[in-house]
Amino acid sequence: MDKALNGVRVIDLTQFEAGTSCTQMLAWLGADVIKIEEPTRGDPGRRLSGAGGDADSSYFLNLNSNKRSITLNLKTERGREIFFDLVRQGDIVAENLAPGALERLGLGYDALKEINPKIILARVKGFGTYGPYSEYKSFDPIAQAAGGAICVTGEPDGPPVRPGLTIGDTGTGMHAVIGVLAALWQREATGKGQQVEVSMQDAVLNVARIAMSGFNDTKKAPPRRGNRWKGRPGYGTFKCAPGGLDDYVFLSSSPLRRNMWDALFQAMGREDLLEDPMYTDASKFPDATDEINATIEAWTMQHTKHEAMRILGEAGVPAAACLNAEDIYYDEHLREREMIVTIDHPDRGEFMVPGCPVKLSDSPVQVAPAPLLGQHTVEVLGDMLGLDADQVTELHEQSVV
Repeated sequence: MDKALNGVRVIDLTQFEAGTSCTQMLAWLGADVIKIEEPTRGDPGRRLSGAGGDADSSYFLNLNSNKRSITLNLKTERGREIFFDLVRQGDIVAENLAPGALERLGLGYDALKEINPKIILARVKGFGTYGPYSEYKSFDPIAQAAGGAICVTGEPDGPPVRPGLTIGDTGTGMHAVIGVLAALWQREATGKGQQVEVSMQDAVLNVARIAMSGFNDTKKAPPRRGNRWKGRPGYGTFKCAPGGLDDYVFLSSSPLRRNMWDALFQAMGREDLLEDPMYTDASKFPDATDEINATIEAWTMQHTKHEAMRILGEAGVPAAACLNAEDIYYDEHLREREMIVTIDHPDRGEFMVPGCPVKLSDSPVQVAPAPLLGQHTVEVLGDMLGLDADQVTELHEQSVV
């Protein structure tokens, strides 16, 4: 079967992560994503946390699979002409350039829709294109701070802590995918394109909304709660054998859900504790939390995190080993679900990358390596614009490609 987005063409001006994660998902779902890169260096992400030498970085390989790459100097008149020729045959232009950069190049939405009224312009910005912060630049931690994620993370008496995940970048990219798909659907009815804008601050706020939802009840910022919550025993991280840095299991059990609470202590072989009011009387939980958790941790420390997860999971208790990168890349479950796949990269050889988290039964995703810089320039300009090899060579000599 054809892929879900077969026939959709994306002209991709994104770089780094927030925008590239959007276009990667579109590529995974079957769109033809043509990544346009500056001819001499390409996407700056190619050299970010790199492998050394001229090899593309792991960072870049993780964000640009299933795309085609061409080089094009958009600061030249001929480069802009070629770009507009591509836009005429495109469905989506995606960008996450600095504030005002697209307009300074003469490639803003007004120019694009004059060329192609059906074009959809997907814009990922730190703070959007309007509002008091709109001219400010942003990276993932800036978005997380401005979107509320950092202030709800950390221990109760400690400073705000940045979550280790790049929800400000990839989280924004996933929001942009939703907007693009909605715009494509609406275009079926109207025949016209539109702008899709997602601010990184807005996207983080959307993800953080439940963590801050108590504000309406108290009119005060909710306190940080850390890994263990006073008054809710059986919740949080618990140490496991053999006691290494990441040897923890996370439990989300609750005495108020007696089926799971009973199952926890049955799995531990401590059904006797369920006769003790300290373990069953909700009025005692605030004072008894530490003691109950110590009892649970005495059991978890007799098992590895994977053993604890298996025993508790099979007993019906929500629990997960705290997996680090090494655990993740070799996890049998993730490999079976093709969430960790091995690609054959022309420079890096065999290389493991995360796969597509969206599983479509009629169009499964096969992850392809991220393209080399300009790998498809001749192919794309030939197929789409009818330029032959000599003409592309001439463009190269003019520093256009």
